[in-house]
Amino acid sequence: DGLDPEQRQVAETLRGPVCVIAGAGTGKTRAITHRIAYGVATGVYRPQSVFAVTFTVRAAAEMRERLGQLGAPSVQARTFHSAALSQLRYFWPKMYGSDLPRIMQSKYAFVAEAAKRMGVHGDRALIRDLAAEIEWAKVTQLPADEYASRAAGRGRQVGELDAATTSTVFMAYEDIKRERGFIDMEDILLLNAAILADEPRAAAEVRQNYRHFVVDEFQDVNPAQA
Repeated sequence: DGLDPEQRQVAETLRGPVCVIAGAGTGKTRAITHRIAYGVATGVYRPQSVFAVTFTVRAAAEMRERLGQLGAPSVQARTFHSAALSQLRYFWPKMYGSDLPRIMQSKYAFVAEAAKRMGVHGDRALIRDLAAEIEWAKVTQLPADEYASRAAGRGRQVGELDAATTSTVFMAYEDIKRERGFIDMEDILLLNAAILADEPRAAAEVRQNYRHFVVDEFQDVNPAQA
């Protein structure tokens, strides 16, 4: 009750892949949360086997609140990074027998040190731009050792630096992270994806636990999230 015909069609379509195309303010989140709750209420979905992901902490909290109001409080709704970090903290010790490396709060100091190590001198704006470029390269799954050969073809440039120089800073940044025992926010996604791709036991456990996935704002996902 209370859904318009298009929202109701979304909510009642419980099986198979579904793509909801809707503009801002059209009740998209309302439709997909009702879809999850309807699936749980009708017994098509086990609440523990449903996983909803979105981009911001606020959006995830809103989804959890709506699902609770609709009678599905045990459905997980998280951000991509929160979901990946939860799985990474669970699987890392089981697969590698050690604690997960520390997570850096900011790239700036690490990138500044990498630039200095490579003889690149610049102001704060250049360091921020380098940090942003490293983030872009990682979420698009462009490794540091391939950046120089592929960045130019994608029209990428940081300030006045050529691609080879940016690549050396990128590689130095990765070296410093390993030396200090840190990972960054992009590594959370990449390492978790690598475990699921390379460790059959981990992939099998995820497949056993989760049968239904819902992605909010799918058009904004980057290759690492996908």
